[in-house]
Amino acid sequence: MRTPPVAVSDPPRPAPAPPPRLRSEALAALKDSGSVGLGLLPLGLAFGVFITHAGLPWWCASLFTAVIYAGSFEFLLVGLALAAAPLATVALTAFLVNVRHVFYALSFPLHRVHGRLARTYSTFALTDEAYALTTGEQARSWSGARILWLQAFMQLYWVGGATTGALLGSLIPDRVTGLDFAMTALFAVLALDAVAERRGDLPTPVLALLSALAARLVFPGQMLLAAFTLFTAALLVQHLATSKRLPHA
Repeated sequence: MRTPPVAVSDPPRPAPAPPPRLRSEALAALKDSGSVGLGLLPLGLAFGVFITHAGLPWWCASLFTAVIYAGSFEFLLVGLALAAAPLATVALTAFLVNVRHVFYALSFPLHRVHGRLARTYSTFALTDEAYALTTGEQARSWSGARILWLQAFMQLYWVGGATTGALLGSLIPDRVTGLDFAMTALFAVLALDAVAERRGDLPTPVLALLSALAARLVFPGQMLLAAFTLFTAALLVQHLATSKRLPHA
């Protein structure tokens, strides 16, 4: 009598490495965004107060910050909405204020964010602060989940601050000393951090200063747009000159 063959099972395969825990990525992003939140919260409060004192309902602050999420353009949009400006004027203003984001996309680490929905939100939430934090030297190892959490927390600061300011608008004075300087101080800190990380890249802050001075002298009425244009052109020239030197070196 023949013994039936015994089935030999395949050796167990090693279990795949577990994906990074979302909780740890969220906590890391919360710590990364803490310093920016200190600037966004008071600025959001100022925007909420501005909404209320302009005569708009409080929920406009939540709607603007959640759906538009464009920082300085939102302040301009309040005046445009009250003046019933044509859509073409609103669109042109939005383009001129936010055209710098086109250049942010050239070096923003969107390739680390996976999924169509996640990439759509990451593109929508690409702000000056998010760009400054995610393109630094220490952020080169950040995962896509950490980048998304970072952007979500920063929008939460902005929406929460604006909603709180709108709800308390009648209790907060129209003019509070220091709130209008919150964004300037925030950008100054981010710029100093970027310069500290790239100590060997001294020409870049020099180019920024020269572009601002030239725009102030030549185009005082359109200083911001002129400074961005001059600085972008200077960076392109610097990049081309560096690219030509590298092959020879």
